[in-house]
Amino acid sequence: MCSAESAPLVHEGDSMLVPMRLQRFLARAGVSSRRGSEGLMTAGRVRVNGEVKTELGTKVDPRCDEVTVDGVPVVLGAGPAYIMLNKPAGFLTTMSDPHGRPTVAELVPRHRFPGLFPVGRLDMDTTGLLLFTTDGDLGQRLLHPSHHVWKTYRSVVDGRCSDGDLDALRRGIVLDDGRCQPARCRILSPGASGIPGFARLDPGTTAVEVVIREGRKNQVKRMLSKIGHPVIALHRCRFGDLKLGDLAEGSWRELTDGELASLKSAPRMDL
Repeated sequence: MCSAESAPLVHEGDSMLVPMRLQRFLARAGVSSRRGSEGLMTAGRVRVNGEVKTELGTKVDPRCDEVTVDGVPVVLGAGPAYIMLNKPAGFLTTMSDPHGRPTVAELVPRHRFPGLFPVGRLDMDTTGLLLFTTDGDLGQRLLHPSHHVWKTYRSVVDGRCSDGDLDALRRGIVLDDGRCQPARCRILSPGASGIPGFARLDPGTTAVEVVIREGRKNQVKRMLSKIGHPVIALHRCRFGDLKLGDLAEGSWRELTDGELASLKSAPRMDL
């Protein structure tokens, strides 16, 4: 039995809340989408009253049952989380690694926001803006091919790259997994790469900005390598309308209301 003092607040008019499936409760609390919540359950990360629950038919009473994810209590009304990380090099974009390598999970408040996951990925040696959320529906929409947002990368490449070399990328270069959508690109001045550790460029290298909407594996690196300019360093400085600004490398912050509104609206980017 719940005591009146300990019972979580539940809207009295919502008769569907008592009892409710555990994955629906997690989704309503903003931990993840229903499908993502099912994944948390089958991975053994969800407990009800101290007991691990992996059965997808499990039901809970939000007024009485204590639900935790990774040991963190989950309550209705907390709402989903939206976080921006300035990812350093040397971290895998995953929340766990069986080989014990450093992951981005070490850099974000996963215990404060259970169910947090990265939207897309950055390679281990790629730095810059990485979005995290517990909102599974928004995460899936942002990654869907029909809704990909513009992503801005700044790179240092080997060789003296000219503006004409970038024309193939602007037309839509063909890689081994098909033709890419046309990219927006430009040559940057030597001191304007914005890449950590590259305030100055070595002779025989070039700073290049590439803006794409797709999200294929190693896409920017493969595009630049295809035109004869392998990437030495890569940094994502913008995701849709989101900008790193003065966010320090390795630090995170929650999105503002305006930034969140821009993500949920039709993506648009003016260069």
